[in-house]
Amino acid sequence: MAERTEESLRADIVEIGRRVHARGFVASNDGNISVRLDGGRLLATPTGVSKGDMTPDMMVVTDMDGRKLAGERTPSTELLMHLEVYRSRPDVQAVVHAHPPVATGFAVAGVPLDRAVLAEVVTTLGSIPIAAYGTPSTPELADAVRVYIRAHDGLLLANHGALTAGKDLFAAYYKMETIEHFARISLTARLLGREHLLSREEVARLQGLRGTYGIKAPAPICADDMPPAGPDSPASCQVIQAPPGGGLRLVPDAADLPPAARRPAVPDDDTEIRLTYRELTALIEEAVRSLKS
Repeated sequence: MAERTEESLRADIVEIGRRVHARGFVASNDGNISVRLDGGRLLATPTGVSKGDMTPDMMVVTDMDGRKLAGERTPSTELLMHLEVYRSRPDVQAVVHAHPPVATGFAVAGVPLDRAVLAEVVTTLGSIPIAAYGTPSTPELADAVRVYIRAHDGLLLANHGALTAGKDLFAAYYKMETIEHFARISLTARLLGREHLLSREEVARLQGLRGTYGIKAPAPICADDMPPAGPDSPASCQVIQAPPGGGLRLVPDAADLPPAARRPAVPDDDTEIRLTYRELTALIEEAVRSLKS
C-alpha cells in the first residue's frame, strides 16, 4: 500500500462509510471498517455511530490486540473479527464489514456465492464462501472467519453479512460492491429459472489471466477431491462450482442437455432441485386435486 498519512486514512474511512450507508449496505449503526497504521497499530470505526454520519475525529486507534491507544470513543465491538483477518493475512491492509441486503440474503439462506457465473468475479474474487455462524462481537465469529480468510478476500457470514479484505481501504470496499453486485445478478438468474455456468476449463483460463490483470489471488482453485474446510483444516484453496465442459466454455443448464447427460431423476440430499414456473404450477394443481379427491 502506498504510504498514506493517518489524516488521509481517516478521511478515506469516512468516505467509505458514507458510500456503504448511501448504497444501503448498512442500516442504523451497522458495519465496521479498519485499516493498518504503522507501528503495529490499527485505525478503526467506533461503535454506536451510523457509517453515514462519521467524522475523521471519531476514529479509534488500537494495537493489534485490540487495546485502545487513542480516541475518545470505543472501537467497534466486532474488532475481534478484523484482528483475526490481520493476523491470518499479513498482506491485508484494510477490512470492511457490512450487511449488503442481497448478499446477506444468500448468507441467511445458507447459499454460498461459489458458482462460476461471472468471468469478472472468477477473476477478481474467485468464490465467496459462507463462514459458519458465530455470535457477533465474540471470539466465535473470529474463529469462523479464520477458516476461510487465508484463501479468500471476500466472505459471507452466516445470518450476519459479508466481510472483505484488501491491499487498501478502497480495494476492500470495492470487493464489497462486487459481492453485492454478483449476488443481485445471481438471484435474478435463479428467479428466471437457471444459471448457465462457466466450465472448469474456462475457470482455469480466467485464473491464468489474473497475472495479466495484476490480480494476486490469495489461493488457487481447489481440485475436485479436496476435503471441505473446517475448524481443524482451514481452507487452502477456493471451491468454485464449475462442471467439466468437454471443450465448451459455457455449460448449459441441465434442462438444455440431452436426457442422457442430465442428473439422475432422484437426487441425493445435497443436490439442488430446480423447477420452472410451469412445473411448479403443475405440481401444486396436482396436490390440490389429490386433496379434493
